[in-house]
Amino acid sequence: MYAIISDGSHQYKVEEGQIFEVQRKELPDDTELIEFDRILFVGGLDGGPKIGQPVVNGATVTAKVLGEIKGDKLVIRKFRRRKGYELKKGHRQRYLRVKVEKIAV
Repeated sequence: MYAIISDGSHQYKVEEGQIFEVQRKELPDDTELIEFDRILFVGGLDGGPKIGQPVVNGATVTAKVLGEIKGDKLVIRKFRRRKGYELKKGHRQRYLRVKVEKIAV
């Protein structure tokens, strides 16, 4: 069974046991589980797929929080020729790594 979830402005296709990264969000320190309730599609069911209008009613995906990670480094360069202007900045996006525990319909 798999589901397509919406979190923030991103959509993810997830299966039970899958590890993936979502945009970082502020969570209390003792939080071990996070629940996604915006489920757009659930497939792999015996009775056929369930398609949301816009979300599937009563469907949830429960995931275990594994920790916070940093993405790849992006280098931003600005340059004006013949003006002596050069600027270099770096950025690393932070993500929240989660593992899908259960998909409930």
